[in-house]
Amino acid sequence: MQGHWIRKFAFLLLLLLLSFWGNAQEFPNKTIRIIVPFAPGGSNDVVMRLLAPSLSEELGQAVVVENRPGGGATIGMDVVAKSKPDGYTLGVANTSFGANPFVMGKMPFDTLKDFTPVCLVGKVPLVVVVNPALPVKNIKELIDFAKKNPDAINYGSAGNASAPHLAGALFEYVTGAKMTHIPYKSGGEATAALLGNVTQLQFAAVPSAIQQIRSNRLIPLAVTTLDRDESLPEVPTVDQSGVKDFDMADWIGIVVPNGTPDPIVKRLNEAFTKALLKPENRANLSKAGTRPIGGSPEDLKAFINKELNTWQKVVKAANIKIN
Repeated sequence: MQGHWIRKFAFLLLLLLLSFWGNAQEFPNKTIRIIVPFAPGGSNDVVMRLLAPSLSEELGQAVVVENRPGGGATIGMDVVAKSKPDGYTLGVANTSFGANPFVMGKMPFDTLKDFTPVCLVGKVPLVVVVNPALPVKNIKELIDFAKKNPDAINYGSAGNASAPHLAGALFEYVTGAKMTHIPYKSGGEATAALLGNVTQLQFAAVPSAIQQIRSNRLIPLAVTTLDRDESLPEVPTVDQSGVKDFDMADWIGIVVPNGTPDPIVKRLNEAFTKALLKPENRANLSKAGTRPIGGSPEDLKAFINKELNTWQKVVKAANIKIN
């Protein structure tokens, strides 16, 4: 009798596995949606809309971008976490994905357990810009000035725990510089405050600052990534300016609900990889201030683990909170 139940259980298990395999083999056979946990117009949204036509071509199905802003990016990502793990709902993770577990009072999902990484799509470098009235011309002078005048430098961002805020907190953490963060409702408001000398410094996305840099309304000190930015080839990196190994960028990655079959994750990764290799996509992403990256799901998993480790320390030191 016991053997009968064991055989029946094994048969049911086999049917379940075959069902999963069959679904993976057929994938995709309907529209795929990409959840962007931010309002339209930001870098995450722009990048996904640039890539969607190529992804649709590679996958043979419509790929639609759906904005679900709010909750510091947790509302949209919670939709992804609780979606069926069948490859038809993708989520856009970024810097806040790695920081939120430490800045949020309560998370609606488990960042590590509820998602499966697919692909690191790209990175958005930031540039350290200052108002010309601030008497510094490079990163060394900035650090010295900030240490000697701990209440003199305000830096603005698009809000608490936004990428520019976190970049500033990381800069303070590794250099010992003392600055005051001023959160605004948008990056545009933060830039306006900097131009008006209400704030003195900003860690800005390159495209949003480049016109003011070229018109000498803002002074660029350094780029936050290890490599210089092709839009500002004359501007050194923070690392080259003496803060060794400083490497920070807003990033854009694709994740799916945990439990998504490996063949489907692989198929999605292949589609993103091919889309990112197309010259026209690379050119358009570059214009949007994003460096195409790519790589395997394992690469993104390792990157997310590194981000979590970094922001756990920095957020605690800077006492960054979102209630």
